[in-house]
Amino acid sequence: MKIRHPEKINKPSNPIKKKPIWIRSKLTNSKEFFLTKTIINKNNLITVCQEANCPNITECWSKRHATFMIMGDTCTRACAFCDVKTGKPGKLDPFESYKISSAVKKLNLRHVVITSVDRDDLKDGGSNHFYEVIKQTRKINPKTTIEVLTPDFLRKGDSYKKVLDANPDVFNHNIETVPSLYLKVRPGSRYFSSLELLKNAKKINKNIFTKSGIMVGLGEKKEEIIQVMDDLKSADVDFLTIGQYLQPSVKHFPLDRYYSPKEFDELGEIAKAKGFLLVSSSPLTRSSYHADEDFAKLQQNRKNKN
Repeated sequence: MKIRHPEKINKPSNPIKKKPIWIRSKLTNSKEFFLTKTIINKNNLITVCQEANCPNITECWSKRHATFMIMGDTCTRACAFCDVKTGKPGKLDPFESYKISSAVKKLNLRHVVITSVDRDDLKDGGSNHFYEVIKQTRKINPKTTIEVLTPDFLRKGDSYKKVLDANPDVFNHNIETVPSLYLKVRPGSRYFSSLELLKNAKKINKNIFTKSGIMVGLGEKKEEIIQVMDDLKSADVDFLTIGQYLQPSVKHFPLDRYYSPKEFDELGEIAKAKGFLLVSSSPLTRSSYHADEDFAKLQQNRKNKN
């Protein structure tokens, strides 16, 4: 059995703090949950819901909402917060675009979120694979809106433009944390490169909604969170998500503290006052949590603004 996080074996152990009552998600035995699970398993698909150990999986799958993760289940980065496997990835699946588009059709999704692991081993970072998956999904599901949650394509030049050529409805890239924590939390990434990616995506296609998210509870200060909001607003990001960091294991980055629901409400109000089209701020908020409903809100908010 392969070790999930070989790079973390020799790191010091950090005890996991007990979760407060507002963090605990409800279990369900919904028929829809098992239908979603069956379709995903039969098509041999990977979801970030499973790989990242998302606390909302039962709720989302019960609504037939699943976030597909393409290009394998093994990431070339070693972010200190993430539960996705780290190591040497395998070859790309040439049939993945057909598998994804077929699953979207069987689930009858109005809105689908497609993400991926980082593939620093590929010359284009996987941008062409994103393109193929988006185009095939739209071909088979013309009424389904498509949201992508992409890597940063760091040191891959203009390869990210290939993703935009496929014209997704939402282009999401998570900033994840504040600049002062990047070297510890996200050592393989660069804060300002992520900002530039989001900024360029909007420049290239004004009609695409841009989106980004940040975790809290890693030791950041409130003023640092507000600065990230200002930076993302300067990059013309439309939608901001703010959620609680949950420590996956004792070898992952230590949780500093749990924010209360009231604190999330306060951060949400600050972000809304800065002019984002949409803000989602709560303990269980994740990038694709309620993505279907949120896309409808984005469209309506843009319409109202114009």
